[in-house]
Amino acid sequence: MEFLNAIVALSNYVLVPALAYGSQLALGALGVTLIYGILRFSNFAHGDTMAFGTMITILMTWWMQSVGIGLGPLPTALLALPFGIAGCAAMVLLTDRVVYRFYRAQKVKPVILVIVSMGVMFVMNGLVRFVIGPGDQRFADGERFIITALDFRMMTGLKEGLAIKTTQGITLVTAVIVVGVLFWFLTHTRTGKSMRAYSDNEDLALLSGINPERVVLVTWLIVAALATVAGTLYGLDKSFKPFTYFQLLLPIFASAIVGGLGSPLGAIAGGFVIAFSEVTITYAWKKVLVYLMPESLEPSGLVQLMSTDYKFAVSFVILLIVLLFRPTGLFRGKAV
Repeated sequence: MEFLNAIVALSNYVLVPALAYGSQLALGALGVTLIYGILRFSNFAHGDTMAFGTMITILMTWWMQSVGIGLGPLPTALLALPFGIAGCAAMVLLTDRVVYRFYRAQKVKPVILVIVSMGVMFVMNGLVRFVIGPGDQRFADGERFIITALDFRMMTGLKEGLAIKTTQGITLVTAVIVVGVLFWFLTHTRTGKSMRAYSDNEDLALLSGINPERVVLVTWLIVAALATVAGTLYGLDKSFKPFTYFQLLLPIFASAIVGGLGSPLGAIAGGFVIAFSEVTITYAWKKVLVYLMPESLEPSGLVQLMSTDYKFAVSFVILLIVLLFRPTGLFRGKAV
């Protein structure tokens, strides 16, 4: 019985949150890895692209809530998500036409595009803060929990309760659907195959008659959708604050690089590696150990390896280790 309580406590505070967070990072890292694989530069504006798409979704959610449109037990934001994706797509396509296309035509080195993307990042960050404000914005509604800790305890008779938030369930289901659709698109459609060919060998793809501007357009549309979905899921699960999305850039890039830049499968694996590492290292293990150890050996402290304030440092350390010892990542993507 004590062992079961330990498993439930571990699931409640480590497994379920890490699965949800890993799904959000995986979707974010997929956007980064697509841009790196096809457009051949590291897009530092990706975190703020997520923030912009989420901001449009939030504004539409507030409007829908004000006129009484809702999804019952599910968050209204799911209805507003297509509008967020459309707004984000318009923004990234405008940015590409006004900014990136010029540098692409000049065949500049990737490092120049990285610096340009940092400029775009600051402009987007300022725009989001100006429109929606710098503070926390909450927009989640509907049922808060799929199952509460109290209900779980009453059903099982265990001392420890398991609480699963609706947003965590939605995150996992949405991530599975989005990843499934993306992989089907890349492997079974003509456009998806064109994108993969362009990523593998640009010159050969151009000789085969593949239209590079079409590939760039579709890539940005997919990236806008992934960024908005990832940002909205993160905002629903936690809360929306523009600066948080700027900070998310580190774990997202760490996920993409750990998995292997340019490898979609690697981006997903990297997202879960980073999420589980962050949550595991910053969790206070005392509660789980109390159930597992004899009373005489019970720990007096929190048994926490690192404070949650330093969770992004975990991503940074993992990123450094991977860059030093396996720069192509777990799935042998492109070396950084």
